[in-house]
Amino acid sequence: MFNPRSFISALAFAFAALAVSVGVTGSTMAQEKLALRALLNELPNGRYDDTERQIEAIAETGDEAAVPALQALGSNDLMARKSDGVVFIVKKDGRDYLLFDAITGEAAGEAGRREMARIKINNRLRRAIKAALGTLTLMSSNPERRMRAAEQVFKARDPEAIETIDEALGVEKDATIAGLLREARAAAVLASDASEADKIDAVAVIAARGDQEARGILAATADSSEGDLKAAATRALGKVDQVLAMWGAAQNVWYGLSLGSVLLLAAIGLAITFGVMGVINMAHGEMVMIGAYTTFVVQEIIRTSAPWLFDASLAIALPLAFLIAGGVGVALERFVIRFLYGRPLETLLATWGISLILQQTVRTIFGANNREVGNPGWMSGLTEIGGLTITYNRLWIIVFSLVVFAVLIGVLKKTRFGLYTRAVTQNRRMASSMGIRTPWVDAMTFGLGSGIAGIAGVALSQIDNVSPNLGQSYIIDSFMVVVFGGVGNLWGTLVGAMTLGVVNKFLEPYAGAVLGKILVLVFIILFIQKRPRGLFALKGRAVEA
Repeated sequence: MFNPRSFISALAFAFAALAVSVGVTGSTMAQEKLALRALLNELPNGRYDDTERQIEAIAETGDEAAVPALQALGSNDLMARKSDGVVFIVKKDGRDYLLFDAITGEAAGEAGRREMARIKINNRLRRAIKAALGTLTLMSSNPERRMRAAEQVFKARDPEAIETIDEALGVEKDATIAGLLREARAAAVLASDASEADKIDAVAVIAARGDQEARGILAATADSSEGDLKAAATRALGKVDQVLAMWGAAQNVWYGLSLGSVLLLAAIGLAITFGVMGVINMAHGEMVMIGAYTTFVVQEIIRTSAPWLFDASLAIALPLAFLIAGGVGVALERFVIRFLYGRPLETLLATWGISLILQQTVRTIFGANNREVGNPGWMSGLTEIGGLTITYNRLWIIVFSLVVFAVLIGVLKKTRFGLYTRAVTQNRRMASSMGIRTPWVDAMTFGLGSGIAGIAGVALSQIDNVSPNLGQSYIIDSFMVVVFGGVGNLWGTLVGAMTLGVVNKFLEPYAGAVLGKILVLVFIILFIQKRPRGLFALKGRAVEA
Protein backbone atom coordinates (compact mmCIF):
# COMPACT_ATOMS: atom_id res chain seq x y z
CA MET A 1 0.00 0.00 0.00
CA PHE A 2 1.28 3.47 -0.92
CA ASN A 3 2.51 5.40 2.11
CA PRO A 4 2.81 9.17 1.46
CA ARG A 5 5.07 9.75 4.45
CA SER A 6 7.50 7.04 3.33
CA PHE A 7 7.54 8.45 -0.20
CA ILE A 8 8.23 12.00 1.02
CA SER A 9 11.00 10.74 3.32
CA ALA A 10 12.64 8.81 0.49
CA LEU A 11 12.39 11.82 -1.81
CA ALA A 12 13.95 14.10 0.81
CA PHE A 13 16.78 11.60 1.35
CA ALA A 14 17.42 11.46 -2.43
CA PHE A 15 17.60 15.25 -2.69
CA ALA A 16 19.94 15.40 0.30
CA ALA A 17 22.23 12.78 -1.27
CA LEU A 18 22.22 14.69 -4.55
CA ALA A 19 23.09 17.93 -2.78
CA VAL A 20 25.95 16.24 -0.94
CA SER A 21 27.21 14.72 -4.21
CA VAL A 22 27.10 18.08 -6.00
CA GLY A 23 28.81 19.73 -3.08
CA VAL A 24 31.57 17.12 -3.01
CA THR A 25 32.06 17.40 -6.78
CA GLY A 26 32.19 21.19 -6.61
CA SER A 27 34.62 21.02 -3.69
CA THR A 28 36.87 18.62 -5.60
CA MET A 29 36.91 20.86 -8.67
CA ALA A 30 37.70 23.89 -6.53
CA GLN A 31 40.60 22.03 -4.91
CA GLU A 32 41.94 21.06 -8.35
CA LYS A 33 41.86 24.69 -9.49
CA LEU A 34 43.62 25.79 -6.30
CA ALA A 35 46.32 23.17 -6.88
CA LEU A 36 46.76 24.30 -10.51
CA ARG A 37 46.94 27.94 -9.43
CA ALA A 38 49.62 27.05 -6.85
CA LEU A 39 51.68 25.31 -9.56
CA LEU A 40 51.38 28.32 -11.87
CA ASN A 41 52.39 30.72 -9.09
CA GLU A 42 55.57 28.67 -8.52
CA LEU A 43 56.76 29.19 -12.11
CA PRO A 44 58.74 32.41 -11.36
CA ASN A 45 60.56 30.79 -8.40
CA GLY A 46 63.85 28.97 -8.72
CA ARG A 47 66.13 28.29 -11.66
CA TYR A 48 65.41 27.02 -15.14
CA ASP A 49 65.49 23.40 -13.91
CA ASP A 50 62.86 24.22 -11.27
CA THR A 51 60.67 25.95 -13.85
CA GLU A 52 60.93 22.93 -16.14
CA ARG A 53 59.80 20.63 -13.32
CA GLN A 54 56.85 22.96 -12.65
CA ILE A 55 55.86 22.83 -16.32
CA GLU A 56 55.97 19.03 -16.27
CA ALA A 57 53.88 19.00 -13.09
CA ILE A 58 51.29 21.27 -14.72
CA ALA A 59 51.10 18.92 -17.71
CA GLU A 60 50.63 15.93 -15.41
CA THR A 61 47.49 17.49 -13.92
CA GLY A 62 45.78 17.04 -17.30
CA ASP A 63 43.81 20.23 -16.64
CA GLU A 64 43.09 22.01 -19.94
CA ALA A 65 42.59 25.28 -18.05
CA ALA A 66 46.39 25.57 -17.94
CA VAL A 67 46.69 25.80 -21.75
CA PRO A 68 46.27 29.62 -22.06
CA ALA A 69 48.83 30.19 -19.27
CA LEU A 70 51.40 27.90 -20.90
CA GLN A 71 50.82 29.52 -24.29
CA ALA A 72 51.33 32.93 -22.67
CA LEU A 73 54.51 31.65 -20.99
CA GLY A 74 55.87 30.56 -24.38
CA SER A 75 55.16 34.00 -25.88
CA ASN A 76 56.58 35.90 -22.84
CA ASP A 77 53.11 37.16 -21.87
CA LEU A 78 52.99 35.44 -18.47
CA MET A 79 54.23 37.65 -15.62
CA ALA A 80 54.24 37.62 -11.82
CA ARG A 81 53.11 40.50 -9.65
CA LYS A 82 56.00 41.49 -7.39
CA SER A 83 53.86 42.34 -4.38
CA ASP A 84 52.32 38.88 -3.90
CA GLY A 85 53.88 36.58 -6.55
CA VAL A 86 50.55 35.90 -8.28
CA VAL A 87 50.92 35.01 -11.98
CA PHE A 88 48.83 36.78 -14.65
CA ILE A 89 48.49 36.76 -18.41
CA VAL A 90 49.35 40.30 -19.51
CA LYS A 91 48.74 42.51 -22.52
CA LYS A 92 50.49 45.80 -23.13
CA ASP A 93 48.41 48.94 -22.77
CA GLY A 94 50.69 51.87 -23.40
CA ARG A 95 53.15 52.00 -20.51
CA ASP A 96 51.05 49.72 -18.32
CA TYR A 97 49.82 46.14 -18.46
CA LEU A 98 46.29 44.79 -18.59
CA LEU A 99 46.04 41.76 -16.28
CA PHE A 100 44.01 38.63 -16.92
CA ASP A 101 43.52 35.67 -14.60
CA ALA A 102 45.91 32.87 -15.61
CA ILE A 103 43.21 30.19 -15.35
CA THR A 104 39.83 31.81 -16.09
CA GLY A 105 41.08 34.54 -18.43
CA GLU A 106 38.90 37.11 -16.68
CA ALA A 107 40.09 40.72 -16.50
CA ALA A 108 41.99 41.40 -13.26
CA GLY A 109 42.78 45.10 -13.48
CA GLU A 110 45.94 46.95 -14.50
CA ALA A 111 49.50 47.22 -13.27
CA GLY A 112 52.52 49.38 -13.98
CA ARG A 113 55.60 47.92 -15.60
CA ARG A 114 57.59 48.18 -12.38
CA GLU A 115 54.95 46.18 -10.52
CA MET A 116 55.36 43.09 -12.74
CA ALA A 117 58.24 40.64 -13.22
CA ARG A 118 58.63 38.63 -16.42
CA ILE A 119 59.12 34.88 -16.13
CA LYS A 120 62.33 34.13 -17.97
CA ILE A 121 62.52 31.13 -20.32
CA ASN A 122 65.14 29.65 -22.63
CA ASN A 123 65.02 27.28 -25.59
CA ARG A 124 64.95 24.21 -23.36
CA LEU A 125 61.92 25.60 -21.51
CA ARG A 126 60.24 26.41 -24.81
CA ARG A 127 60.58 22.76 -25.78
CA ALA A 128 59.15 21.76 -22.41
CA ILE A 129 56.22 24.14 -22.94
CA LYS A 130 55.52 22.64 -26.37
CA ALA A 131 55.60 19.15 -24.90
CA ALA A 132 53.25 20.18 -22.08
CA LEU A 133 50.83 21.81 -24.51
CA GLY A 134 50.92 18.69 -26.62
CA THR A 135 50.07 16.60 -23.57
CA LEU A 136 47.20 18.90 -22.56
CA THR A 137 45.76 19.33 -26.08
CA LEU A 138 46.61 16.22 -28.08
CA MET A 139 45.44 14.04 -25.19
CA SER A 140 42.58 16.27 -24.10
CA SER A 141 39.25 14.71 -23.21
CA ASN A 142 37.59 17.07 -25.71
CA PRO A 143 37.69 15.58 -29.26
CA GLU A 144 37.38 19.01 -30.90
CA ARG A 145 40.38 20.29 -28.95
CA ARG A 146 42.41 17.21 -29.93
CA MET A 147 41.47 17.72 -33.58
CA ARG A 148 42.48 21.40 -33.53
CA ALA A 149 45.72 20.51 -31.74
CA ALA A 150 46.55 17.86 -34.35
CA GLU A 151 46.01 20.39 -37.16
CA GLN A 152 48.24 22.93 -35.38
CA VAL A 153 51.00 20.34 -34.93
CA PHE A 154 50.69 19.42 -38.62
CA LYS A 155 51.17 23.06 -39.65
CA ALA A 156 54.05 23.58 -37.20
CA ARG A 157 56.07 20.60 -38.60
CA ASP A 158 58.13 20.55 -35.41
CA PRO A 159 60.42 17.48 -35.19
CA GLU A 160 60.49 17.84 -31.40
CA ALA A 161 56.77 17.06 -31.30
CA ILE A 162 57.22 13.53 -32.68
CA GLU A 163 57.56 11.96 -29.25
CA THR A 164 54.39 13.69 -28.00
CA ILE A 165 52.52 12.68 -31.16
CA ASP A 166 53.55 9.04 -30.69
CA GLU A 167 52.31 9.16 -27.11
CA ALA A 168 48.97 10.64 -28.24
CA LEU A 169 48.64 8.04 -31.02
CA GLY A 170 49.08 5.29 -28.46
CA VAL A 171 45.90 6.30 -26.62
CA GLU A 172 43.80 7.85 -29.39
CA LYS A 173 40.55 5.95 -30.08
CA ASP A 174 38.96 8.29 -32.65
CA ALA A 175 39.93 7.14 -36.17
CA THR A 176 39.65 10.63 -37.69
CA ILE A 177 41.87 12.23 -35.07
CA ALA A 178 44.32 9.34 -35.28
CA GLY A 179 44.60 9.97 -39.03
CA LEU A 180 45.33 13.65 -38.39
CA LEU A 181 47.98 12.68 -35.85
CA ARG A 182 49.66 10.37 -38.37
CA GLU A 183 49.70 13.21 -40.91
CA ALA A 184 51.16 15.57 -38.28
CA ARG A 185 53.85 12.99 -37.45
CA ALA A 186 54.68 12.55 -41.15
CA ALA A 187 55.05 16.32 -41.58
CA ALA A 188 57.34 16.46 -38.55
CA VAL A 189 59.41 13.51 -39.83
CA LEU A 190 59.98 15.26 -43.17
CA ALA A 191 61.34 18.27 -41.29
CA SER A 192 63.59 16.13 -39.08
CA ASP A 193 66.87 14.27 -39.63
CA ALA A 194 65.12 10.90 -39.84
CA SER A 195 66.31 8.21 -42.24
CA GLU A 196 65.45 8.34 -45.95
CA ALA A 197 63.21 5.27 -45.62
CA ASP A 198 61.18 6.91 -42.85
CA LYS A 199 60.84 10.07 -44.91
CA ILE A 200 59.66 8.13 -47.97
CA ASP A 201 56.98 6.50 -45.80
CA ALA A 202 56.04 9.97 -44.54
CA VAL A 203 55.72 11.23 -48.14
CA ALA A 204 53.10 8.53 -48.79
CA VAL A 205 51.09 9.65 -45.73
CA ILE A 206 51.22 13.30 -46.77
CA ALA A 207 50.26 12.45 -50.36
CA ALA A 208 47.17 10.62 -49.11
CA ARG A 209 46.02 13.86 -47.47
CA GLY A 210 45.90 15.48 -50.93
CA ASP A 211 45.18 19.14 -50.06
CA GLN A 212 47.04 22.40 -50.66
CA GLU A 213 48.99 22.12 -47.40
CA ALA A 214 50.10 18.62 -48.34
CA ARG A 215 51.15 19.93 -51.75
CA GLY A 216 53.26 22.65 -50.12
CA ILE A 217 55.06 20.12 -47.92
CA LEU A 218 55.70 17.76 -50.82
CA ALA A 219 56.95 20.59 -53.06
CA ALA A 220 59.37 21.74 -50.35
CA THR A 221 60.57 18.15 -49.85
CA ALA A 222 61.08 17.63 -53.59
CA ASP A 223 63.11 20.86 -53.84
CA SER A 224 65.33 20.20 -50.84
CA SER A 225 66.03 16.47 -51.18
CA GLU A 226 67.89 14.15 -53.50
CA GLY A 227 67.84 10.55 -54.69
CA ASP A 228 64.94 8.22 -53.93
CA LEU A 229 63.30 10.72 -51.56
CA LYS A 230 63.23 13.40 -54.26
CA ALA A 231 61.76 10.94 -56.77
CA ALA A 232 59.09 9.79 -54.30
CA ALA A 233 58.16 13.37 -53.40
CA THR A 234 57.96 14.35 -57.09
CA ARG A 235 55.68 11.40 -57.93
CA ALA A 236 53.49 12.16 -54.92
CA LEU A 237 53.37 15.83 -55.92
CA GLY A 238 52.09 14.88 -59.38
CA LYS A 239 49.31 12.73 -57.88
CA VAL A 240 48.30 15.49 -55.47
CA ASP A 241 48.16 17.97 -58.38
CA GLN A 242 45.78 15.62 -60.21
CA VAL A 243 43.55 15.34 -57.14
CA LEU A 244 43.57 19.12 -56.64
CA ALA A 245 42.72 19.67 -60.31
CA MET A 246 39.75 17.32 -59.97
CA TRP A 247 38.51 19.09 -56.83
CA GLY A 248 39.15 22.45 -58.53
CA ALA A 249 36.90 21.43 -61.42
CA ALA A 250 34.23 20.28 -58.96
CA GLN A 251 34.54 23.60 -57.09
CA ASN A 252 34.08 25.49 -60.37
CA VAL A 253 30.96 23.46 -61.14
CA TRP A 254 29.61 24.29 -57.68
CA TYR A 255 30.38 27.99 -58.14
CA GLY A 256 28.78 27.81 -61.58
CA LEU A 257 25.59 26.22 -60.22
CA SER A 258 25.55 28.84 -57.48
CA LEU A 259 25.88 31.66 -60.03
CA GLY A 260 23.33 29.91 -62.24
CA SER A 261 20.80 29.82 -59.40
CA VAL A 262 21.28 33.57 -58.90
CA LEU A 263 20.79 34.18 -62.63
CA LEU A 264 17.71 31.93 -62.59
CA LEU A 265 16.13 33.95 -59.78
CA ALA A 266 16.92 37.22 -61.53
CA ALA A 267 15.79 36.03 -64.98
CA ILE A 268 12.76 33.86 -64.28
CA GLY A 269 10.42 36.82 -63.80
CA LEU A 270 11.83 38.49 -66.89
CA ALA A 271 11.19 35.31 -68.88
CA ILE A 272 7.49 35.54 -68.03
CA THR A 273 6.99 39.22 -68.93
CA PHE A 274 9.21 39.06 -71.99
CA GLY A 275 7.56 35.88 -73.21
CA VAL A 276 3.93 36.90 -72.64
CA MET A 277 4.07 40.59 -73.50
CA GLY A 278 7.22 40.96 -75.60
CA VAL A 279 8.23 43.89 -73.41
CA ILE A 280 11.92 44.66 -72.90
CA ASN A 281 11.68 45.79 -69.28
CA MET A 282 14.89 47.60 -68.35
CA ALA A 283 13.44 48.29 -64.88
CA HIS A 284 13.36 44.58 -64.01
CA GLY A 285 16.64 44.89 -62.09
CA GLU A 286 15.08 47.56 -59.90
CA MET A 287 12.39 45.07 -58.84
CA VAL A 288 15.26 42.90 -57.59
CA MET A 289 16.63 45.94 -55.76
CA ILE A 290 13.23 46.63 -54.15
CA GLY A 291 13.16 43.07 -52.79
CA ALA A 292 16.64 43.48 -51.33
CA TYR A 293 15.75 46.77 -49.61
CA THR A 294 12.55 45.19 -48.28
CA THR A 295 14.76 42.59 -46.59
CA PHE A 296 16.93 45.37 -45.15
CA VAL A 297 13.92 47.22 -43.71
CA VAL A 298 12.47 44.03 -42.23
CA GLN A 299 15.77 43.17 -40.54
CA GLU A 300 16.15 46.72 -39.19
CA ILE A 301 12.70 46.56 -37.61
CA ILE A 302 13.46 43.13 -36.15
CA ARG A 303 16.84 44.27 -34.78
CA THR A 304 15.25 47.17 -32.91
CA SER A 305 11.92 45.65 -31.88
CA ALA A 306 12.12 41.85 -31.86
CA PRO A 307 15.73 40.58 -32.13
CA TRP A 308 14.65 37.03 -31.23
CA LEU A 309 12.89 36.87 -34.63
CA PHE A 310 16.06 37.53 -36.63
CA ASP A 311 16.41 33.92 -37.85
CA ALA A 312 12.89 34.23 -39.28
CA SER A 313 13.59 37.57 -40.99
CA LEU A 314 13.83 36.08 -44.48
CA ALA A 315 10.56 34.18 -44.07
CA ILE A 316 8.90 37.49 -43.14
CA ALA A 317 10.61 39.43 -45.94
CA LEU A 318 9.74 36.98 -48.75
CA PRO A 319 5.96 37.61 -48.97
CA LEU A 320 6.43 41.34 -48.35
CA ALA A 321 9.04 41.60 -51.13
CA PHE A 322 6.74 39.71 -53.50
CA LEU A 323 3.77 41.97 -52.75
CA ILE A 324 5.71 45.25 -52.86
CA ALA A 325 7.67 44.48 -56.03
CA GLY A 326 4.58 42.92 -57.62
CA GLY A 327 2.52 46.01 -56.79
CA VAL A 328 5.15 48.27 -58.33
CA GLY A 329 5.15 46.03 -61.42
CA VAL A 330 1.36 46.19 -61.81
CA ALA A 331 1.43 49.97 -61.43
CA LEU A 332 4.21 50.21 -64.02
CA GLU A 333 2.25 48.12 -66.51
CA ARG A 334 -1.07 49.95 -65.93
CA PHE A 335 0.28 53.49 -66.04
CA VAL A 336 3.14 53.25 -68.55
CA ILE A 337 3.71 50.05 -70.48
CA ARG A 338 0.13 49.39 -71.66
CA PHE A 339 0.29 52.57 -73.74
CA LEU A 340 3.46 51.44 -75.50
CA TYR A 341 2.63 47.92 -76.73
CA GLY A 342 3.94 47.35 -80.25
CA ARG A 343 6.64 50.03 -79.85
CA PRO A 344 9.61 48.12 -78.43
CA LEU A 345 12.18 50.94 -78.68
CA GLU A 346 9.92 53.40 -76.82
CA THR A 347 9.15 50.72 -74.21
CA LEU A 348 12.86 50.11 -73.68
CA LEU A 349 13.57 53.83 -73.26
CA ALA A 350 10.59 54.35 -70.94
CA THR A 351 11.48 51.44 -68.65
CA TRP A 352 15.12 52.55 -68.61
CA GLY A 353 14.01 55.99 -67.47
CA ILE A 354 11.80 54.43 -64.79
CA SER A 355 14.76 52.35 -63.59
CA LEU A 356 16.75 55.59 -63.09
CA ILE A 357 13.83 57.13 -61.20
CA LEU A 358 13.55 54.09 -58.91
CA GLN A 359 17.30 54.10 -58.25
CA GLN A 360 17.29 57.79 -57.35
CA THR A 361 14.23 57.30 -55.12
CA VAL A 362 16.04 54.60 -53.20
CA ARG A 363 19.15 56.81 -52.91
CA THR A 364 16.99 59.60 -51.51
CA ILE A 365 15.36 57.35 -48.91
CA PHE A 366 18.22 55.05 -47.90
CA GLY A 367 21.34 56.85 -49.12
CA ALA A 368 23.89 55.79 -51.71
CA ASN A 369 25.99 53.62 -49.40
CA ASN A 370 25.69 49.85 -49.19
CA ARG A 371 23.30 48.58 -46.53
CA GLU A 372 24.03 45.66 -44.23
CA VAL A 373 21.77 42.63 -44.48
CA GLY A 374 22.71 39.82 -42.12
CA ASN A 375 22.64 36.07 -42.63
CA PRO A 376 20.33 34.12 -40.30
CA GLY A 377 22.07 31.47 -38.23
CA TRP A 378 20.86 28.64 -40.45
CA MET A 379 22.44 30.30 -43.52
CA SER A 380 25.81 30.98 -41.90
CA GLY A 381 28.89 28.77 -42.01
CA LEU A 382 30.22 26.22 -44.43
CA THR A 383 31.01 22.56 -44.79
CA GLU A 384 33.75 20.71 -46.63
CA ILE A 385 33.34 17.55 -48.68
CA GLY A 386 36.82 16.39 -49.60
CA GLY A 387 38.34 19.40 -51.34
CA LEU A 388 34.95 20.98 -52.05
CA THR A 389 33.91 23.95 -49.90
CA ILE A 390 30.15 24.54 -49.69
CA THR A 391 28.83 27.68 -48.01
CA TYR A 392 25.37 27.36 -46.50
CA ASN A 393 24.05 30.65 -47.92
CA ARG A 394 24.85 29.57 -51.49
CA LEU A 395 23.42 26.11 -50.86
CA TRP A 396 20.13 27.53 -49.59
CA ILE A 397 19.90 29.94 -52.53
CA ILE A 398 20.23 27.01 -54.96
CA VAL A 399 17.48 25.15 -53.09
CA PHE A 400 15.35 28.30 -52.96
CA SER A 401 15.70 29.01 -56.69
CA LEU A 402 14.65 25.46 -57.56
CA VAL A 403 11.65 25.70 -55.20
CA VAL A 404 10.58 29.01 -56.80
CA PHE A 405 10.98 27.44 -60.24
CA ALA A 406 8.88 24.40 -59.27
CA VAL A 407 6.13 26.55 -57.73
CA LEU A 408 6.02 28.79 -60.81
CA ILE A 409 5.78 25.76 -63.12
CA GLY A 410 2.92 24.48 -60.96
CA VAL A 411 1.12 27.84 -61.13
CA LEU A 412 1.41 28.02 -64.91
CA LYS A 413 0.45 24.37 -65.48
CA LYS A 414 -2.23 23.76 -62.85
CA THR A 415 -4.14 27.02 -62.37
CA ARG A 416 -6.67 28.97 -64.44
CA PHE A 417 -4.38 31.98 -64.42
CA GLY A 418 -1.59 29.81 -65.81
CA LEU A 419 -3.90 28.56 -68.55
CA TYR A 420 -4.79 32.12 -69.52
CA THR A 421 -1.13 33.14 -69.48
CA ARG A 422 -0.11 30.27 -71.75
CA ALA A 423 -2.99 31.02 -74.11
CA VAL A 424 -2.02 34.69 -74.41
CA THR A 425 1.63 33.72 -74.90
CA GLN A 426 0.86 31.35 -77.76
CA ASN A 427 -1.89 33.31 -79.57
CA ARG A 428 -3.00 36.65 -78.14
CA ARG A 429 -5.73 37.30 -80.72
CA MET A 430 -7.29 33.87 -80.40
CA ALA A 431 -7.20 34.11 -76.59
CA SER A 432 -8.93 37.49 -76.73
CA SER A 433 -11.60 36.15 -79.08
CA MET A 434 -12.25 33.30 -76.61
CA GLY A 435 -13.15 35.82 -73.90
CA ILE A 436 -9.85 36.04 -72.03
CA ARG A 437 -9.20 39.57 -70.79
CA THR A 438 -5.71 40.00 -72.20
CA PRO A 439 -5.12 43.39 -70.52
CA TRP A 440 -5.84 41.78 -67.11
CA VAL A 441 -3.52 38.88 -67.97
CA ASP A 442 -0.84 41.39 -68.99
CA ALA A 443 -1.10 43.29 -65.71
CA MET A 444 -1.15 40.17 -63.50
CA THR A 445 1.67 38.55 -65.45
CA PHE A 446 3.78 41.66 -65.15
CA GLY A 447 3.01 41.75 -61.43
CA LEU A 448 3.94 38.07 -61.08
CA GLY A 449 7.24 38.56 -62.88
CA SER A 450 8.05 41.64 -60.81
CA GLY A 451 7.09 39.84 -57.58
CA ILE A 452 9.43 36.97 -58.40
CA ALA A 453 12.18 39.53 -59.04
CA GLY A 454 11.41 40.91 -55.57
CA ILE A 455 11.92 37.56 -53.86
CA ALA A 456 15.08 37.16 -55.96
CA GLY A 457 16.26 40.34 -54.25
CA VAL A 458 15.67 38.73 -50.86
CA ALA A 459 17.99 35.89 -51.85
CA LEU A 460 20.59 38.15 -53.47
CA SER A 461 20.76 40.29 -50.33
CA GLN A 462 22.45 37.32 -48.64
CA ILE A 463 25.37 37.18 -51.06
CA ASP A 464 25.69 40.64 -52.59
CA ASN A 465 25.83 44.27 -51.51
CA VAL A 466 22.42 45.90 -51.05
CA SER A 467 22.75 49.17 -52.94
CA PRO A 468 20.74 51.21 -55.47
CA ASN A 469 22.81 49.60 -58.25
CA LEU A 470 22.10 46.00 -57.20
CA GLY A 471 19.71 45.25 -60.06
CA GLN A 472 21.99 46.70 -62.74
CA SER A 473 24.52 43.95 -62.01
CA TYR A 474 22.10 41.27 -63.21
CA ILE A 475 19.85 42.84 -65.87
CA ILE A 476 22.12 42.17 -68.86
CA ASP A 477 22.91 38.62 -67.70
CA SER A 478 19.18 38.02 -67.19
CA PHE A 479 18.40 39.03 -70.77
CA MET A 480 21.18 36.76 -72.04
CA VAL A 481 19.72 33.84 -70.04
CA VAL A 482 16.21 34.45 -71.42
CA VAL A 483 17.32 34.79 -75.03
CA PHE A 484 19.69 31.82 -74.83
CA GLY A 485 17.14 29.53 -73.18
CA GLY A 486 14.20 30.55 -75.37
CA VAL A 487 11.93 33.54 -74.85
CA GLY A 488 9.04 32.70 -72.52
CA ASN A 489 10.17 29.11 -71.86
CA LEU A 490 10.86 28.47 -68.18
CA TRP A 491 12.70 25.20 -68.75
CA GLY A 492 14.90 27.01 -71.22
CA THR A 493 15.53 29.69 -68.59
CA LEU A 494 16.61 27.01 -66.09
CA VAL A 495 18.98 25.31 -68.53
CA GLY A 496 20.29 28.63 -69.84
CA ALA A 497 20.99 30.02 -66.34
CA MET A 498 22.86 26.94 -65.14
CA THR A 499 24.79 26.59 -68.42
CA LEU A 500 25.91 30.23 -68.49
CA GLY A 501 26.76 30.11 -64.78
CA VAL A 502 29.05 27.09 -65.16
CA VAL A 503 30.64 28.41 -68.38
CA ASN A 504 31.35 31.77 -66.72
CA LYS A 505 33.11 30.15 -63.76
CA PHE A 506 35.27 27.95 -66.00
CA LEU A 507 36.27 30.93 -68.17
CA GLU A 508 37.09 33.34 -65.31
CA PRO A 509 40.39 31.70 -64.20
CA TYR A 510 41.75 31.93 -67.75
CA ALA A 511 40.16 35.06 -69.21
CA GLY A 512 39.18 37.12 -66.17
CA ALA A 513 35.68 38.14 -65.10
CA VAL A 514 35.16 40.92 -67.67
CA LEU A 515 36.65 39.12 -70.69
CA GLY A 516 34.81 35.96 -69.64
CA LYS A 517 31.45 37.78 -69.84
CA ILE A 518 32.42 39.20 -73.24
CA LEU A 519 33.23 35.73 -74.54
CA VAL A 520 29.89 34.43 -73.25
CA LEU A 521 28.09 37.31 -74.98
CA VAL A 522 29.89 36.57 -78.28
CA PHE A 523 28.93 32.90 -77.92
CA ILE A 524 25.26 33.80 -77.39
CA ILE A 525 25.27 36.12 -80.42
CA LEU A 526 26.70 33.35 -82.60
CA PHE A 527 24.26 30.85 -81.11
CA ILE A 528 21.25 33.09 -81.81
CA GLN A 529 22.39 33.35 -85.44
CA LYS A 530 21.85 29.59 -85.72
CA ARG A 531 18.83 29.28 -83.39
CA PRO A 532 17.01 32.63 -83.28
CA ARG A 533 14.40 31.31 -80.80
CA GLY A 534 16.90 29.91 -78.32
CA LEU A 535 17.39 26.42 -76.96
CA PHE A 536 13.70 25.74 -76.32
CA ALA A 537 11.42 27.72 -78.64
CA LEU A 538 7.77 28.16 -77.68
CA LYS A 539 5.23 26.48 -79.92
CA GLY A 540 1.97 28.01 -81.07
CA ARG A 541 0.36 29.40 -84.20
CA ALA A 542 1.12 33.03 -83.36
CA VAL A 543 4.60 32.20 -82.16
CA GLU A 544 5.48 30.19 -85.24
CA ALA A 545 3.97 32.69 -87.66
